[in-house]
Amino acid sequence: MTQFESGIKMIPYSQEQVYGKLSDLNNLEAVKDRIPTDKVQDLQFDADTVSFSVSPVGRLSLRIVNREAPKCIKFEAVNSPLPFNLWIQLLPVTENECKMKLTIKAEINMFLKGMVSKPMQDGLEKLADMLAIIPYN
Repeated sequence: MTQFESGIKMIPYSQEQVYGKLSDLNNLEAVKDRIPTDKVQDLQFDADTVSFSVSPVGRLSLRIVNREAPKCIKFEAVNSPLPFNLWIQLLPVTENECKMKLTIKAEINMFLKGMVSKPMQDGLEKLADMLAIIPYN
């Protein structure tokens, strides 16, 4: 298993507000227009699953497999060329602020590791940055 971690992002909302929004993927509707269409196409979601197309990878689907309120949401890749899990970890800082870190654990063979490590890390950072700036109220 290869592990990738985002930097820690500060979010100006309570841990409960952030968890409440991220643990129900139907809430993506509110931020759908902020997702860059040159990077992500054909976004579809329900409460537990999100699917989208990313060039050059193709169609990806993630499903929430574990919710640990209000501190962790674990996703599993359902449709992906590489098997992986994604965790969103939330920790309170103050009553109205929390910090977030994203982690991916992926099964990557040694041949592919050199080619996909940088894009995986960059993609994880961009996802963390996007999640840190959306409104959670």
